[in-house]
Amino acid sequence: MRISTRGKYGVRAMLELAMGYGQGPIPLKVIAERQQISEHYLEQLMGTLRRAGLVNSVRGAQGGYELAFPPGEIKIGQIIRVLEGPIAPVECVEDGVDPACERFEACATRLLWERLRDSMTEVLDSTTLADLCEDAASL
Repeated sequence: MRISTRGKYGVRAMLELAMGYGQGPIPLKVIAERQQISEHYLEQLMGTLRRAGLVNSVRGAQGGYELAFPPGEIKIGQIIRVLEGPIAPVECVEDGVDPACERFEACATRLLWERLRDSMTEVLDSTTLADLCEDAASL
């Protein structure tokens, strides 16, 4: 699985919100400038994250976006799934997908893809925005 620009920018925007958590909403323009992301593209990403319940939007002069939960409660895997879809290197190992491949039961490579999916899921679901904030502070 290759994380697209959508996923990378989404995680960066969420990290920006996490670093300002508790200080009020952050205007979209500020996030875009700090993270060097197109404001128009960022608006689309934030809309998706808002509909998924990960961010809240605040209207008005002091408006912007803020996390819907504390940074320690938002896992990177949640963000990636919202923006990218299932975490799986190949279709036959996606959760909830009915395998269309006739070799599914006897496919040795499927076991490799399952291990890869599980290790990616473990890293993404064990890392929170708070962890990324700590990493950012040490740079």
